Amino acid sequence: MRRIRTLRDVVEWGLCAGCGACASACPHDAITLVNDERVGIRPHFDAARCPACDTCLAICPGYEVDGEMATGTCPEPRSADREFGQTLEIWEGHAADPELRRQASSGGALSALALYCLERESMRFVLHTGSDPASPWLNRTVQSRNRADLLSRTGSRYAPASPCDGLRAIERSDGPCVFIGKPCDTAAAWKLRRLRPGLDRNLGLVLAFFCAGTPSTRGTMDLLDTLGVDRSGVRELRYRGEGWPGDFKVSYNGNGCKRLSYKDSWGALTRYRPPRCHLCPDGLGRVADISCGDAWDKWEGTGDAGRSLILVRTPLGKQMLHRAIAAGYLVARRSTPAQVLAAQPNLLARRREIFGRLIARRLFGMPVPRFRNFSLHQSWFGLPPAKRLRSVAGTAKRLLQRGTWRRLLCDGSSGYEESEILSVQGAGSQARSAIAMRKGLGNHNFT
Repeated sequence: MRRIRTLRDVVEWGLCAGCGACASACPHDAITLVNDERVGIRPHFDAARCPACDTCLAICPGYEVDGEMATGTCPEPRSADREFGQTLEIWEGHAADPELRRQASSGGALSALALYCLERESMRFVLHTGSDPASPWLNRTVQSRNRADLLSRTGSRYAPASPCDGLRAIERSDGPCVFIGKPCDTAAAWKLRRLRPGLDRNLGLVLAFFCAGTPSTRGTMDLLDTLGVDRSGVRELRYRGEGWPGDFKVSYNGNGCKRLSYKDSWGALTRYRPPRCHLCPDGLGRVADISCGDAWDKWEGTGDAGRSLILVRTPLGKQMLHRAIAAGYLVARRSTPAQVLAAQPNLLARRREIFGRLIARRLFGMPVPRFRNFSLHQSWFGLPPAKRLRSVAGTAKRLLQRGTWRRLLCDGSSGYEESEILSVQGAGSQARSAIAMRKGLGNHNFT
C-alpha cells in the first residue's frame, strides 16, 4: 500500500480537506491556496521556495487526526464516547438574542458564545468564515469584532472554506481570540498550536460545528443554474438561516429573489462533496473546546427558531459555556448522550461505515489517513455483516466508476486555466498567484 510522505501526496490522493492550515504553517511562504470550482480549496506549491520540510504535513488533517487531542485519553470510554467523542457535559440550547437565534443556522449557540467572548471576555476577534461580498457564492476568512459583524455572517456556508489560512492573525494578535471552523479545521488548528506557542497562547476558545461535508463551488453553481440565476447578478446568497433550518436563498438584480428548501438544496449539494469528506470520522467536532450542531430530534417544522446540541469537550469550554449562560447570552438546559444519538443519526451512521471505506482504498493500494482514537473498527463491526460488506463493495465500485483510485497529479507547471479560478488565497490571506488545479482533479463526487 502506498504511503503519504508529503503534502502533495495528500492532495493528489484526494485526501485534502481544504482547511488552509498548510498556508499558515509553511515557514517559507511556499504554499498558495486555490479554489478550484470542481474540487474545493487546495494548496499550490512553489517549488522554488519549498525546501521539502514536513511542517505542513505535520499539521494536516488529511494525513492524521487524533480524536483525543483536545480531551486527552479516556481510561474507561462509554459507548457514547466511542460514537461521538468524549464530553464533559451535554446541553441543548440557543442564543438568547432572538435576532441572532433566527438568523443563524441552528439556534445561534456558536454565535452567542462568540459574542459573549467578545463582549465579556475581552477577546480581540472571532476568526471564522463569511460570504465574499464581491462573489457571494464564495467564502472568505473573516474577523468579526462585534455583534453587527457576527450577525451579518450567520448561517451555514455549504461551499469551500479555509479558515485556518487566517491563523497567523490570531498568532500576531495582542490578546486571545475565538476560532470557529469545521471539525477538520479545528483539528488542524489544534495541531498547529502545538508547534506555535504564540498561537497556543492566543487561541482563547476553539469552537466547531457539526459537519456532513463541504460541497465544491460547482454544486452552488449548478443550484444557481437550476434556479435560472446568472451568477453575475447575484447580490446575496444564503444556504440556510432566517428560520430553522431556513432555505437556500439567492437575491439578485435589484429585488429578484429565489429559494429552494433546505431539504432540496442540501440533497443536491451532497453530490459534490470531495473524497476526504466521505472518509471523515469526526462529523461532531471532537477536537475543540465546544462543538455544536442541530438538535434535529426537536425539529417539527412548526416555526421554532432553532435549537443546538452543545457538546462540551474541555474544562475551558465548560467554564466559558457556564459563564455565557450566567451572563444571559445563551438559554440552555442539560441534555444526554441519548439525545445526541437521536438528533444526529445520519452523521453517526456514516461514521460507522468509515472503516469499510478505508478497507476499500487499501484494496486498491491507495494511502489512507491515520485516524487515531476514533474507535472506527469497533463501530464498523457493530454493523450487520451485509452493511459491512456494502461499505467496502460500494466504495470500491465508485472508485472504479469514477477513476478516483488513481493518483491525480497537481503539477503546477502546466494544465491550468485561469478562467477556472474562483479565488486565490495565500499565507496570511495574501494572493500571490492565479493557477487553478489540474483538470484531472475534476471528478471528485465520491458519494
